[in-house]
Amino acid sequence: MLYTGKSILDVANAHNFAIPAFNISDWAMFNGIIDISEELSAPVIIAIHPDEVSHITTDLIPAMHARAHRASVPVAIHWDHGGTYEQIIEAIKAGFTSVMIDASLLPFDENVALTRKVVEAAHAVGIQVEGELGTIGANDSYGESGAAEIIYTDPADAVRFVEETGVDSLAIAIGTSHGLYPVEKNPELRHDLLEQIKAAVGIPLVLHGGSSNPDSELSRAVSLGINKINISSDIKVSYHNRMREILGTDERLREPNAIQPGSVAAMKVTAAEKIRLFGADGKAELY
Repeated sequence: MLYTGKSILDVANAHNFAIPAFNISDWAMFNGIIDISEELSAPVIIAIHPDEVSHITTDLIPAMHARAHRASVPVAIHWDHGGTYEQIIEAIKAGFTSVMIDASLLPFDENVALTRKVVEAAHAVGIQVEGELGTIGANDSYGESGAAEIIYTDPADAVRFVEETGVDSLAIAIGTSHGLYPVEKNPELRHDLLEQIKAAVGIPLVLHGGSSNPDSELSRAVSLGINKINISSDIKVSYHNRMREILGTDERLREPNAIQPGSVAAMKVTAAEKIRLFGADGKAELY
């Protein structure tokens, strides 16, 4: 079942769980994520950011639509971390059912102006918009990147931002970073800040940089009002580490059907852990 971002997140908000937004970068990953979501009867968001789009191209989106329509669980296809108005228009034309405009590195008023412009265009065709306020840290230079310094989301600013932009969901900064955390870094989320923001705005809240965070930190965030958590690095590490192991066993291996199934299986184990951690398993029956 193909859903818009709003129709899938509003249910999570009403029933206090989080939907994983898994960043995929090839067709095998996409199918594996749909399969494990169906096995656990969990709604899922397929996230693709511009760097990943440049790899798979938007030509793959109609095929994703076809697979989503056959799925036994709700599926939204989300353009992650769009940086410009033009990118968002491209995403809508390509068939994404949810979009994010990330203008968080701009001054507040410029972030509001660009986000509002995106909301007006997207809402005109029934597409949900996620905005971002505050900055997510960066552990490496891959994909979504991030900011050198975390600027925590201010609850009062969040209220004003939601009112002035009309966003359907809001990515907030409470201490996470994109990428994989180095061993010496111990992320601690500002759950107190999350509570204040949720009470102030009420709409679905999003946590970026969910990979490598302690399970206890994430489950607490879900209980306090996070409704979407982005997971990219964790599933990609599982997928590609297993692929390295498989390829290392026999230099003659060359057929995808001999290489990728094991990688997909490893990724599914990690994805299943996140689905259960976020309380999304079994929630497809709510839709």
